[in-house]
Amino acid sequence: MNRRQFLQSTAAATTSLLVSSPSFAQSTSDPLNIALIGVGEQGRNLMQSAIEIPNLRIRAVCDIWPYRRKPAIDFLDIYKHKAAEYSDLAEMLEKEKDLHAAIIATPDFLHAPQSIACLKAGLHVYCEKPTADSPDAARAMIQTARQANRLLQIGYQRRSNPRYLHVHQKLLTEANLPGRLTHINAQWTTPLREDLGFPKRALIPDDELRRHGYASMHEFRNWRHFRKYTPGLFADLGIHQIDVSNWFLNATPRSIFASASLDYYKGREHPDNLFSILEYDTPIGLVRASYQILTTTSAGAGPSEHFMGPQGSIRISEDHRGTKIYREPYAPDWDRYVNLHYLNKEQPANALRDQTQDPNAIKVQETGQLTRYDLPITLDKPPHQYHLENFFASIRGQSQLTCPATTAFATEAALWKANQSIATKSMLAFAPADFTA
Repeated sequence: MNRRQFLQSTAAATTSLLVSSPSFAQSTSDPLNIALIGVGEQGRNLMQSAIEIPNLRIRAVCDIWPYRRKPAIDFLDIYKHKAAEYSDLAEMLEKEKDLHAAIIATPDFLHAPQSIACLKAGLHVYCEKPTADSPDAARAMIQTARQANRLLQIGYQRRSNPRYLHVHQKLLTEANLPGRLTHINAQWTTPLREDLGFPKRALIPDDELRRHGYASMHEFRNWRHFRKYTPGLFADLGIHQIDVSNWFLNATPRSIFASASLDYYKGREHPDNLFSILEYDTPIGLVRASYQILTTTSAGAGPSEHFMGPQGSIRISEDHRGTKIYREPYAPDWDRYVNLHYLNKEQPANALRDQTQDPNAIKVQETGQLTRYDLPITLDKPPHQYHLENFFASIRGQSQLTCPATTAFATEAALWKANQSIATKSMLAFAPADFTA
């Protein structure tokens, strides 16, 4: 079985599973009433994407900090979304009886209790990644969603991104452009940043912070740096890229080794630099993958995933500037895929040069040049909007979730093993139970 046959057969099996899943046929003519829980940076991104989706009404905003809750209400009012504001989730669920779904964009330690409360109240839930701050908490979310017969989508938004879907469906599954995949390299680089501050006039009282699980205003603003609130750097950034690898390979890893340390910052608990190596067993052979999350410089292509084979490679990113496809000189010609609009061929660099030869120039023998290609797809929406659209279309029975919580759970097995590997300084193997909710 070659890679194309393998991916096509597993895609067919996945489709049959999706068809048999429950349908939630909310009328397409009636608006969906939405609650937004958490309006920090990510919550605002999701809010700005959601208001662009037709036939949605954001009816409630819940956040413990009035300093960011009130601007969210004012912003929604501009777009004619009349939303009530709450600081307490239980109060919101008690008073708002006509909600259909909730979008949760709060710190990781709140994902499970808040999702479970919403699911039990009869709401479908879109929850930011990671699913929860522990495997047991994630399993509890999934079990509650099953019992409540409600949808639970996790925010690995690349699975709904048209550029990633095109690479997966056309370039890998159908055309098999790189040949047999052998290696993956992914990176996420970030510059040094100061801790987040807060206006003195906007302090949350200490007793209110403690009631919601925070030790101080500083920790509330900088929760990503503390173990009690999040599993760390891998959960924050790198797990997106593991998810793409699992998806594109249609496999889960067999082993992982991770190394990390706190190199720059003081007063933080999580490492700020991390490197990991994973191995995947697939029917077409072993694939090795490396992932690096670096606090250093933001120079370069930014977050990207690079899939390599003997005939070429595909580097894909949410940012079109970080995407490039390369064909080796000896590989079969890809012009048919250009004609099918799977690829755009770039002008060779040497074709742009002055062809006048300098008789005094020293000629250097060059190996064959890689041919460069780009994707023919330009996004016309924010990246998160496609994933939200998939969620709401699934509620209406028009689609199937691209990242249900069970899929996310299998991805996040790498997160828990990576943290164990860092602590024990050893390579660890995965067991089938690690991927099962």
